[in-house]
Amino acid sequence: MLKHLVYISAFLIVWTSNAQKNELGKVTVAELEEKEYPKDPSAAAAFLFKKGETNIEFSESKGFEMVTTVSARIKIYKKEGYEWANQEVLYYIGSNSKEGIIFSDVATYNLVGGKIVKEKMKSDGQFDEKASRYWGKAKITLPGVKEGSVIEFEYTIKSPNITNLKKWNFQTSIPVKYCEFKTRIPEYFSYNVNQSGSFIPKKIVDSRHRSIVANSKERDQGIAGTPTNFYQDKIDYIENITTYMGENIPAMKDEDYVNNIDNYRAKITHELSFIKYPNAPLKTFSTDWKTVTKTIYDNEDFGNELNKTGYFEADIDAVVAGLKTQPEIVAAILNHVKSNVKWNNYYGYYCNDGVKSAYKNKTGNVGEINLMLTAMLRYAGINANPVLISTRSNGISFFPNRTAFNYVITAIENPNGVTLLDATEAYSLPDVLPLRDLNWLGRLIRKDGTSIEVDLIPKKASKEIILMNAAVNADGSITGKVRKQFTDHEALLFRQQNATLAQESYLENLESKNGNIEVSDYKRENILEIAKPVVENFSFKSANNVEIINDKMYISPMLFFKMNENPFKQETREYPVDFGYPTLSKHTLTLQIPDGYKIESMPAAANILTGDDIGLYKFMIGATGSVIQVTVNSDINTAILAPDYYEIMKEYYQKVVEKENEKIVLVKS
Repeated sequence: MLKHLVYISAFLIVWTSNAQKNELGKVTVAELEEKEYPKDPSAAAAFLFKKGETNIEFSESKGFEMVTTVSARIKIYKKEGYEWANQEVLYYIGSNSKEGIIFSDVATYNLVGGKIVKEKMKSDGQFDEKASRYWGKAKITLPGVKEGSVIEFEYTIKSPNITNLKKWNFQTSIPVKYCEFKTRIPEYFSYNVNQSGSFIPKKIVDSRHRSIVANSKERDQGIAGTPTNFYQDKIDYIENITTYMGENIPAMKDEDYVNNIDNYRAKITHELSFIKYPNAPLKTFSTDWKTVTKTIYDNEDFGNELNKTGYFEADIDAVVAGLKTQPEIVAAILNHVKSNVKWNNYYGYYCNDGVKSAYKNKTGNVGEINLMLTAMLRYAGINANPVLISTRSNGISFFPNRTAFNYVITAIENPNGVTLLDATEAYSLPDVLPLRDLNWLGRLIRKDGTSIEVDLIPKKASKEIILMNAAVNADGSITGKVRKQFTDHEALLFRQQNATLAQESYLENLESKNGNIEVSDYKRENILEIAKPVVENFSFKSANNVEIINDKMYISPMLFFKMNENPFKQETREYPVDFGYPTLSKHTLTLQIPDGYKIESMPAAANILTGDDIGLYKFMIGATGSVIQVTVNSDINTAILAPDYYEIMKEYYQKVVEKENEKIVLVKS
């Protein structure tokens, strides 16, 4: 016990020292003179401190409200760090629970002639913009920022919504020297607290007695001249205080094949579990998935909207007339919704204006479109139910809570599993959803109140198949023809990126990303016939894929399709590798060598395996006379891999890069 008390006392002394040192306005010459962040010299900037505090406060006029104050000091080391001089904060502006935000103490510090010069932000350095129907964005731009500057700012957000405390990130894309987050919560409120990420902050728990003083007045009715009596009630309660602290927190390094890096960031989130006021019954919120889903389903902007059918019955009768099989009916109804109601880019599982209004006005949010789809399928006799999901940008939920979700899709339950649909995406098909939807697990909710987890990750591989016929010319140029075919998610992605892009712009991009080849005779098939693969054909000329040294030609067998660098560069990684969906890629190339040359050497065939049936790369090469045939198969069979596989995948891709950059050597005969 004595050792424990000594440790706590020492910890409190360090914490108090840091709290006093990390205050706004106390920038030091040493901080301004520092040329690089000691623990990460590559950092373009670093938080010298980052502090936040969220209080649940009471006022007679507003009741309990949430007040969050954030203050920070950032050191700019390099020009790449200038972006940190632009800060932005989202705040809620919907009709209910509007928030207010105020910036203060915004200033830039520089060292001029050995002296600290402070430059405050002027009024034109702050402005607001509307980020969406429900969210505003407050922005500031700090003045006079250059290499070596130190910037400071503080902002306060007041919110009547105490359901969720503001998320607190300990980790950012730059290092954090000292971080502190404190909550002050009255005993009436209990929150589920979730910590994520590999960094575990230190924690201090304390409490103090507080009081609420409420004033009231009373006057007897019907008696003229009766004076008004004033009363004052005092309610004592305990305020629970929790402080989280951390030092020398490394930056989050983003990389290829990361779902949403925020999912793996060291952070703390809170969601209200229950409220228990004195002499009042317990009011529960998020306790388990059954309670969460029932709360959502029972909301009039969700379950009630699913029950409405009168507005579409005649149309759906006509759409399904004469159709016999379930796939035909499903495809017809999905296409009807996509063709008649366009997504307005607003997320959410609740309806804003209602399904009837969305159908009439031909536009709606996610909830309106996919709840409408679910209702239409049910009307046609299909066992359809909504599936609540969290999109990739929204993150992953680690415990039952209503705000874990921000989106809804439709599921059809069959004896062999479920088929997933999303009518917000014009190019989607059954079980071919937009990438934003492919985020681990969703929750299917039924009318009887039951719910089940649904795996959102596709099991079927999407294909990219490329055929090339080419000839190497004596001057080192290459001419040929290419045919590409894309299926399922690969086709969906191609259509999303290119269906509405002007052909001239697309061809410029195609030429640029393939080593500045010259493209001609370009043709595209099935771009709008989404049940068919996308196909494109073109002729090309390349001047950059052959190296001539003396009497020899050096050619990469994959030409401009070769992989030039390993997508995995970090030494280690603490978050999963996310490919989105399984893929199967096949390249078949036929290469005619020029007259007067013969093959001196070719790369050896190769099989590169990851093990555990995750990845397979097969390189085959052969020659018949003056014609070289190259076939390359590259399969990724698993969409998401645990961090333990990072080293394996890094080594796998390094071998692929090395193989594809080996050379065919031609020599004059």
